[in-house]
Amino acid sequence: MTNRRATAPQTPVRRAAGLLAGLALGAALLAGCSSEGASTDCGLDSCTVTFDRGVDASATILGVEAKLIGAQGDQVTVEVAGEQLSLTVGQQATEVGGFQVSLDNVTDQQVVIRVARNANS
Repeated sequence: MTNRRATAPQTPVRRAAGLLAGLALGAALLAGCSSEGASTDCGLDSCTVTFDRGVDASATILGVEAKLIGAQGDQVTVEVAGEQLSLTVGQQATEVGGFQVSLDNVTDQQVVIRVARNANS
């Protein structure tokens, strides 16, 4: 006779929690991002990209490439989805290639932009 340990069936709450955790992990993998001279913080529909100034900085986020072209004072030039944009801190987001792009912050060392999928696309 073999002694087997009885396992309790999973409750609906545990199954739902496991499913949500799996979906969140899958979505994070699908959003996928890579960077050089930059760091990214991405959700399902938007990413914050922090570029290091003084280096050739770029990041691939939400299926498009974002590059820091230049920065002078509080104005920066970035390239997102193949189009160059001039952005200023506090300016309303600019639409490009189905994305809304805005400049969050500029310092002597970093440039921070936000790229979000356009809800109307």
